[in-house]
Amino acid sequence: MQGASLTTLCYIEKDDSYLMLHRVKKENDYNKDKWIGVGGHFEPDETPEECLLREVKEETGLTLTSWKFRGLITFLSDCWHAEYMCLYTADGFEGEITECDEGTLEWVEKKCLGDLKLWEGDKIFLRLLAEGHEFFSLKLRYEGDELVEAVLDGKNIL
Repeated sequence: MQGASLTTLCYIEKDDSYLMLHRVKKENDYNKDKWIGVGGHFEPDETPEECLLREVKEETGLTLTSWKFRGLITFLSDCWHAEYMCLYTADGFEGEITECDEGTLEWVEKKCLGDLKLWEGDKIFLRLLAEGHEFFSLKLRYEGDELVEAVLDGKNIL
């Protein structure tokens, strides 16, 4: 796990839409111009839930009141260190959405997610969420921006 990072990602749900972050504000952002959920890197000694709640609050201004751990995603790449991401969905929150310094926040209908500029691997786990998978382990390996391997619960799916 040398050099690996630990992160959270959350898709906040409301009215059959997800709150999506269009990454357009940060310099040197490997997610530049992509649409993703909200989340980020663990701080020292944080649990996944503590990271989730802090990152959602920092990026959106919202306080989550109901969430579910949906999957563990392992990202491998020839361009960056390994990343282990705890994937959540949330269907309860309080507060008002605030400005995000990483991009633009926008509610996007789930049926329109395919129209966005998404990572190929994100399309896979969004589909798994849509299909109602309770919990899954997904390995995604990239060469540059190209998804070259996808393994769901130990079975190759590409």
